[in-house]
Amino acid sequence: MTTFSIFLILIVIVSFLLVVVIMVQNPKGGGLSSSFGGGGTQQLGGVKKTSDFLDKSTWTLATLLLVLILLSNIDLMSTGTAQESKVNTDDVQVEAPVTPATDNDDQE
Repeated sequence: MTTFSIFLILIVIVSFLLVVVIMVQNPKGGGLSSSFGGGGTQQLGGVKKTSDFLDKSTWTLATLLLVLILLSNIDLMSTGTAQESKVNTDDVQVEAPVTPATDNDDQE
């Protein structure tokens, strides 16, 4: 398993988690974040802390996704140039192009 495939798996997982966290949020405060601490005054954490947690997790996951994408691109570029430098050109035989002979001396 290459490092690029590991990065790709991590990118898919972080993307899925980011979608889930974004879908849980409601900008008006009436989504799932309010149902976790919904009705009473004896709530653990409260709605404000839940929305703060979701907001921080959104930014953290988005930053992590950006870093993973950049690292996978750097990894892909470094392995691509390494593979290009491993190409052995000693065994390659290229034939010279054949040019047709012209008889300029016969026309004089």
